[in-house]
Amino acid sequence: MKNLALFLLLLTVAPLDLASATVELDTPAPAVGASGLALPRFVSTRSDSVNVRTGPGERYPVQWVLKRKGMPVEVIAEYETWRKIRDWEGTEGWVHQALLAGRRAVVVYPNDAVLRAEPDAISSPVARLQSGVIAKPESCGTDWCLLSMGKIRGWISKHNLWGIYPAETIK
Repeated sequence: MKNLALFLLLLTVAPLDLASATVELDTPAPAVGASGLALPRFVSTRSDSVNVRTGPGERYPVQWVLKRKGMPVEVIAEYETWRKIRDWEGTEGWVHQALLAGRRAVVVYPNDAVLRAEPDAISSPVARLQSGVIAKPESCGTDWCLLSMGKIRGWISKHNLWGIYPAETIK
């Protein structure tokens, strides 16, 4: 009888502990990497050929090669001079910090999108951007980003971009 009462007590207490753990997981403290910079964070590739490895070091094999200078990537971990990155397609791997730049870039994702003259959904279109197009964000507010790609410049909804966090702003 004593064991049954203890068992029933544990059943009623356990869900409360799980619920409080869920709340803590929803609001994690911002992480800081070994470099002193925030994790995660967005950066871009510094060259047209960036070896992405399976681990943090030259002894690890090259998993794939990023072939586009200025490609936005997300730094998700750090180990000494190596950075674990994630690309806009979700693929992860390790690159040396010298192959990354602090310059920001975004990629149109997941669908094609319209670049507009003003930050408004009914503003006149400037260009239609295909998914995968890379651009430089000049500024980003709550919902819209001002992008430039060579001579083309205009506004796009933040929901159509990968390379900026939903609550992030760029001035």
